[in-house]
Amino acid sequence: MEIVQTLIDFVLHVDVHLRSFVELYGNWVYLLLFAIIFVETGLVVMPFLPGDSLLFVVGALAGLGLMNYPLVMALMLVAAVAGNQTNYAIGRAIGPRVFRWEQSRWFNKRAFDQAHAFYERYGGITIVLARFMPFVRTFAPFVAGVAQMTRSKFTFYDVSGGALWVGSLVTAGYLFGNIPWVQAHLSKIIWAMILIPGAIVLGGALRARWRAAQARKVRPG
Repeated sequence: MEIVQTLIDFVLHVDVHLRSFVELYGNWVYLLLFAIIFVETGLVVMPFLPGDSLLFVVGALAGLGLMNYPLVMALMLVAAVAGNQTNYAIGRAIGPRVFRWEQSRWFNKRAFDQAHAFYERYGGITIVLARFMPFVRTFAPFVAGVAQMTRSKFTFYDVSGGALWVGSLVTAGYLFGNIPWVQAHLSKIIWAMILIPGAIVLGGALRARWRAAQARKVRPG
């Protein structure tokens, strides 16, 4: 429980924790950020790391001159692309066996099913859209690997989505993150960045499940 509370505190106050890390350890922050983005996008057992809010806060710190804007943009893009490529490779190696896995501490079956339903509906563009959706972005490349999407096609969507995700959030933080109103309401903004995309994904998954149920009802026999 203490670990969960610490994680929630880090997510909701990522600006405070990250700024303290910069002040204490300087350029080591780049390695920390690379690791967080890579792990969130590359390992299906870590879908709860604060990718969106982290990138926004990184941009805000760059706006204050505490971090190098071009460097952090490049590093975060490399981490995001490399993480997805790793995740895709794991899914491709495991294949359809994953559908028999059960919910556990290390595997979020519900998040996997939501990502799979999203992929079934939107295809390759899921890799781009999922970048902005917590939990789903961790499972989308994994699902693409399980579905045996070709490496070249996946890489196109991976790089495109990664550039859009990193570029938009870091730049938004750089331009707007230090506005007094944004600073005063940052925790609410972070909650919105988590809950709104999550609600959209949940709604899409429920609609897909409902349509599948309706389709089964109308089948003869």
